[in-house]
Amino acid sequence: MKKIAVLFAGLVAAVSVEPRLSLAADAAEPVKEIMEDTQKNWASDVNDWIDIFEESMLGRLYSKDFGDKYKAAAQNPAADEDGISPFDYDVIVNGQDACPLQDLSIESGQPVNNATEVTVKFKAATCMEGAPNKDDFTTVRFEVIEENGKSVIDDIMVHGEGGLGPTSLKEIMVLIARGQ
Repeated sequence: MKKIAVLFAGLVAAVSVEPRLSLAADAAEPVKEIMEDTQKNWASDVNDWIDIFEESMLGRLYSKDFGDKYKAAAQNPAADEDGISPFDYDVIVNGQDACPLQDLSIESGQPVNNATEVTVKFKAATCMEGAPNKDDFTTVRFEVIEENGKSVIDDIMVHGEGGLGPTSLKEIMVLIARGQ
């Protein structure tokens, strides 16, 4: 009887840990979709730009807090010169120009404090002859949380010019919303 109780306790402990493990396994899913669209946007044969912050994507791939901050930033007329986004650059490649993305990798970390960091690396300047950063890797960190039973992106950590950063895209959106 004691063996059965120990076995049952072990099973309960394993099952209670499982939801945390599933976040780590699923955390890359929304990031993969964003990166597939970003790859399509920078492909040499791109016809239509895919807005990774389009309304249906905001509700499906991003946290409510991220979506609310994006919508507030999009209300700032000074930031919305193109009518599409509060940003005047691609926040994933961290620039206005890029090449088809090369050597893309996506790696999920372990959940910490209810968030999983998903790190994406790629080369974005391989077609730019003479560019000093032609073969450099760009690194983007996505903070993924579980919300309403699914993994969603809660923040994107971007690097600034000259290696400055990382900077929270949510913090940037707050500044844009304030007109700064």
